[in-house]
Amino acid sequence: MNLVESAKDFGKVAVAMGGDAAEREISLLSGEAVLSALIAKGVDAIKWDTKSVDISSLKDMAVDRVFNIVHGRGGEDGQLQGALELAGIRYTGSGVLGSALGMDKLRTKLCWLGAGIPTPKWMTLTSEASLKICVEQLGFPLMVKPSLEGSSIGMAKADNVEQLHDAYQNASSFDCDVMAEQWMEGDEYTVAILADKALPIIRLETPNDFYDYDAKYQADTTQYHCPAGLSPSQEFELQELAVRAFKVLGGEGWGRVDLMMDASNEPQLLEINTVPGMTDHSLVPMAAQQAGVNFEALVWRILETSVTAKAAL
Repeated sequence: MNLVESAKDFGKVAVAMGGDAAEREISLLSGEAVLSALIAKGVDAIKWDTKSVDISSLKDMAVDRVFNIVHGRGGEDGQLQGALELAGIRYTGSGVLGSALGMDKLRTKLCWLGAGIPTPKWMTLTSEASLKICVEQLGFPLMVKPSLEGSSIGMAKADNVEQLHDAYQNASSFDCDVMAEQWMEGDEYTVAILADKALPIIRLETPNDFYDYDAKYQADTTQYHCPAGLSPSQEFELQELAVRAFKVLGGEGWGRVDLMMDASNEPQLLEINTVPGMTDHSLVPMAAQQAGVNFEALVWRILETSVTAKAAL
């Protein structure tokens, strides 16, 4: 049953999209899909490209709430959330703290370590000298990541010292911390979360080295298995772990948790996404469809989180 019975109860909704981060084009695709779905549901919704329209204009347009679908920095890292809170405008998804922590892969690791949540071993890369120490401690292969980028942007697998050097140089160009993570060989899964509950798990399969940008948005060779092929007890345990990991970071409303199974078939959590994609290749809509929730209904339920989670505004 819907928490909001009439589209009018949402008031005027601005769909925040675009921005100026590396994921801008994906955000625009997600935003247009969300905007169309809201309009189809009778919601008074408008497009808001945060790169070209200042937040102060929302008040002039009498916007009551924001559906945030800005991926990456500026939209997913707490900046937009803080500005909207100062403006007194409700919004979807996680708040300032959950967004900031969830966007930062390094701080995510540190929080999970403190909470006893399993995650692959890693090391922060700070200089060329740190690469040698990394190899000694973690060995090869390695996954190198810029800590503040999403959609696998800037990520690379390193099988030797030369590749590690190149991956570090590339990741360093994104003006944030760089980390190297122990390579995982097992199956990869993703758990979508909606209103504090996990949706059916998806198992990802790609012929690429890993689930990279190409596998996510461009390739036709990626396979999505939902049901994921897990036993009911395994699925439940992973869902519970994912929800816990999401909440440890302050995640709210909706999001996604990515994980892999290691050589001992134990889960190792990779990262969370507090503003997941909503394109035709995106995972949250796939999981929702498996749960009997179509795209328009999913968008409605996400918008409802702006009613419940931000009621204190």
